[in-house]
This record gives sequence, structure tokens and C-alpha cells, in this order.
Amino acid sequence: MSSIRVVIAKPGLDGHDRGAKVVARALRDAGVEVIYTGLHQTPEQIVSAALQEDADAIGLSVLSGAHMTQFGRVLELLRERAATDITVFGGGIIPDADIAELERLGVARIFTPGASTTEIVDWVRSELGSIEPVS
Repeated sequence: MSSIRVVIAKPGLDGHDRGAKVVARALRDAGVEVIYTGLHQTPEQIVSAALQEDADAIGLSVLSGAHMTQFGRVLELLRERAATDITVFGGGIIPDADIAELERLGVARIFTPGASTTEIVDWVRSELGSIEPVS
């Protein structure tokens, strides 16, 4: 079984990437292959990276308030490219009412501030399959 591959991305103009880097490191330490795209990515760049990297999931970090637009566009592009098998999850400062709407649109899970890296890693494991130990 191959390891889980996750693209971690910061869409839009949000310049705060500490949380995304912490999540990326925790997933990497747990044996997940992580591709971090860096700041200021467009949904098109994020989906392209996920397809090129044969990713199992895309994790978006949005603190700018543009979460409905950014998540919505990523989901739309995945549908257009027949890549709805790529799981989309994310985190950031997102109101509860918007979390419900994002889940209705197809986002698998939203982690809000205060979620532990253990909680995120455990969710990735259960959602995407077991993680092989790094040799």
C-alpha cells in the first residue's frame, strides 16, 4: 500500500501560513507525503498541483474570510477535471454556519482554531486509509 499524499495549500491573499506549516509537519511526521504549495495560490494552481502529484487529498488553510469562494472554486475545478475522488478538507477561521454550507458543498471536514494536530492526523488516517510507517 502506498502512502497517503496530501497537498496543503494557502489560497488567495492570506499571508499567514504558520498553521498550514504546523499541519504539514504533523502529517509528514505521521508518514503522510505532504506537498506544501506555499502562499498566495489560486484554486487552479492548487488543483493542478494535486493532479500532478496524484494527491489523495487537498487541505486548504483559509484565514482571510474568503473560504466560501476558495473552497467552492477548488471543488468546482475538481468536478470539471473528473477528480472528485480527491478529498478536500481544511481549516481556518470559519463561522459554524459556513462550515455546514461547506460540508454541504462537498468539503469533507473543517478544523477550526484549537483543533490539535493529533485530531487532524487521526482524521486523515481514518478518512484516507492507514499510513505506512516511514522506513
